[in-house]
Amino acid sequence: MNRQPVVVALGALGQALWGRDAPPGRPLQARWPRLARAVTPLGLLAALGLFWITLSVELDLGLPTPVAVLFAAMTVAPLLALPRRPLLAWRLTVLALLVCTFNAPAEQPGPWTAPLALGSIVVVALTVARVDRPVLAWVVVITAVPVLTLVRPQDRAAVLALLGALAIVGDLIRRNRQSRRALAAQTELSEREQERRAVLEERTRIARELHDVVAHHMSLIAVQAETAPYRLDDVPAPAAAEFAAIAGSARDALTDMRRLLGVLRSEASGPQTAPQPDLADVGAMVDAARRAGLAVTLDADPPGPVPAPVGLAAYRIVQEGLANAARHAPGAAVRVTVRSGPAGVGVRVDNSPPDAPPTVDGGPGHGLTGMRERATSLGGTFTAGPLPDGGYRVAAELPYEVGSPDT
Repeated sequence: MNRQPVVVALGALGQALWGRDAPPGRPLQARWPRLARAVTPLGLLAALGLFWITLSVELDLGLPTPVAVLFAAMTVAPLLALPRRPLLAWRLTVLALLVCTFNAPAEQPGPWTAPLALGSIVVVALTVARVDRPVLAWVVVITAVPVLTLVRPQDRAAVLALLGALAIVGDLIRRNRQSRRALAAQTELSEREQERRAVLEERTRIARELHDVVAHHMSLIAVQAETAPYRLDDVPAPAAAEFAAIAGSARDALTDMRRLLGVLRSEASGPQTAPQPDLADVGAMVDAARRAGLAVTLDADPPGPVPAPVGLAAYRIVQEGLANAARHAPGAAVRVTVRSGPAGVGVRVDNSPPDAPPTVDGGPGHGLTGMRERATSLGGTFTAGPLPDGGYRVAAELPYEVGSPDT
């Protein structure tokens, strides 16, 4: 005999009768803080008004004042607990339906005042939309007890039909909310995974480019070491042997780096034979952007001796900044600023507000991720954001050690 359904049903019954409410979703204060500040006092005023209306109705029915006050409080209490504790509000409602019974007017379908009846409908409707299906079933069954015992026989079918409709609609609302939450969680997970993949791809690209930079220097070391005995006069034999050993070590390092590059390269990326660009090539890139129709000006210091990785990162950041301006700010004026200091390079790309809507969608790309990775890989900083006039700015500070071998 499969006892699983029985266990689930008993667990749901316990949850409905004395279990704690599930943690509430995102509170109203977090979603709409201004609305929350207005709703709270209005809700308290509405509860106070309902209390006085209920008290007046029950006093008109001839109830003693203490009993009328108790019944009015039992009518309002579930509505006060409903926003954060729907199950508690429902339990108070069932208790009120069982306790607050008296001879109501003949046109009402039950022995309750109109405020209590309407409040009970609101509580049940919101409760069934916020509990799981097994608990929902017990909520409906237990709520039907006062209906079957206290409502007049000719009105029971209509009240039970209303209760069933509330249960069906509430279950549909709950399932729709769960689906939207699951979709939002999956979307956030996909965005995080896409961002992580973009970071890994950009790091791999940076590593491939730095390989070319380092390989260039290693090739120079090998060539200089091999040709030193021929370029220098009267080189002793031990020194010539040392030069040969240095050249051999450089060639071995180049071989190992080529193997490493084979791991870093994807199947679609072939070998790169062109030298990697640096700060000296920024002017040519800006000229090419002008010929392509981009209104760009360059304010740059004369390129000085900076490490090759720093010059490459600065070039790529300017390149990506110009590409972003062309895509997302058509017709905007762009200004590229490059400042070379004794211990770092500052790069900034500013564009004015666009003259026309962007030609591409505004979805997040990988350009900012790549620029940030290039800056942080060198121990620098990167910022990007809108300007007060409606334009946009990307800026990076790329430090390097004074006296580096590349400078």
